[in-house]
Amino acid sequence: MRRSLPPLNALRAFEAAARHLSFTDAADELAVTQAAISHQIRGLEDRMGLKLFVRRNREILLSEAGQAYLPGVRQAFDLLHDATERLLKADASGPLTVTTTASFATKWLVPRLGSFQQEYPDIDVRISTNTTLVDFSRDDVDIGIRYGRGQWAGVAAERLVAEDVFPVCSPALLKGAKALRRPSDLKGHTLLHISTWRDDWQVWLTAAGVKSVDPTRGLKFDLALAAIQAAVDGLGVALGRGPLVEADMKAGRLVAPFDVKLPSDSAYYVVAPAERLRRPKIKAFVTWLRNTVAREKSAS
Repeated sequence: MRRSLPPLNALRAFEAAARHLSFTDAADELAVTQAAISHQIRGLEDRMGLKLFVRRNREILLSEAGQAYLPGVRQAFDLLHDATERLLKADASGPLTVTTTASFATKWLVPRLGSFQQEYPDIDVRISTNTTLVDFSRDDVDIGIRYGRGQWAGVAAERLVAEDVFPVCSPALLKGAKALRRPSDLKGHTLLHISTWRDDWQVWLTAAGVKSVDPTRGLKFDLALAAIQAAVDGLGVALGRGPLVEADMKAGRLVAPFDVKLPSDSAYYVVAPAERLRRPKIKAFVTWLRNTVAREKSAS
């Protein structure tokens, strides 16, 4: 059965004005003009064919009809509020699916995820690793962490982690007859390439002023994760990106043999449709990410 209900804004204006017995105070509460409140209430009265307020020079009072109407309207708003709170409370827990690359998940996100679990034990994070862009309207994904320049259609993007690009290798490559001491020494070592960043070595060698090294030779990998592991195992020298190699460097599995670092014009971004960012568990996860990055930046 189709319900014939007055506009919600008109009911909000009536309830606020009745509670304050003031159009001015109702306007301040609802962040609109006094004229807008007066217009909404007059439209409500015209729709119902009843006067809800008695207007005097400097005050308003509820009419008999207004006094009869107010308890039901107030109860309806209370029910709406309670239903909304129950829904939001339920959405503050349960599964939260995060999509990102395998390399970022393994090297950055997962090692930090324990602190999120401690802070939000009722939220069950599910990590989905994929290199393709998800369709938030179709795929079962709540939020993403994407690598790029922050320009994706249909989503809000917040810059999370920036990065520098620089060579990394096993500490073993700093020893022996072929020890890496200067960028030109790369001529005697295998370059490790990541197929999605195919020009990185050319750009870095140019910045370092090295012309004697062929930037195209070496081993090639589809995933940064594989190239980083190859560097850890001493197979060659990879171009590392800060967020992906910092844990291995802190643990001593990787070292940066040279001082030349190039800031990347890309970064990792938190992405989701703007309306989703208001959902409690998504908001909690984004806040945790933001605080984690800020805390680590201040500690460095």
